Amino acid sequence: MSKFVTRFVKDESGATAIEYGLIAALIAVVVITAVTTLGTNLKGQFTNIANEIK
Repeated sequence: MSKFVTRFVKDESGATAIEYGLIAALIAVVVITAVTTLGTNLKGQFTNIANEIK
């Protein structure tokens, strides 16, 4: 039983997977924020261009 507990405490593969998951989630949030901001700015620019053409 003590070998199992020792091995469980030293095993870091689950922690590594969680860390990679958190990094991926952070990157996804940054990308979504950037795309949303860029989309809003582009919409404003295209609206200005459309109004100038009229």
